[in-house]
Parts: sequence; structure tokens; C-alpha cells
Amino acid sequence: MMQQYRAYLVGENGVFRSAEAFEAPSDSSALVVAKQFTRLGKVEVWQLGRKVAVLESEQSRPPLPEPSRPMLTRQ
Repeated sequence: MMQQYRAYLVGENGVFRSAEAFEAPSDSSALVVAKQFTRLGKVEVWQLGRKVAVLESEQSRPPLPEPSRPMLTRQ
């Protein structure tokens, strides 16, 4: 059964700047959907009156280290 969720984009002052309503079958699925909005800033995910999670902005996250690659040697 699909449930109603909202992803709220949170401004620097803590005030909601915008909201996006969507449906998802579970909290974990809703977080996958809401994660796309983190490129715009911090996002709060709500299911009706229940706060599901706060997702940090992609901009505030440190870059991921690049995976190490084995060195190739020629013989």
C-alpha cells in the first residue's frame, strides 16, 4: 500500500522553502525518492505528522574518496 510523504526543502534559517508531495510504499523507499532533493539543500521527510528523517544537503557533504586502483605493471 502506498503512503503519502512530503519532502521539505529547509532554508539556511531553518524555515521550509518548498515542499514536494509524493507516494512511496515504505519509509526506506521514501528516503530514496527524497534524496534527489538534497542537491538543493537540507531536506526533511515527513509521513503525515511523523518526521521520518532529515537528509543533509549534498553540498554540505565532504567529497567521497576515490577508490584506489591497482597499479598496472608492464612485463
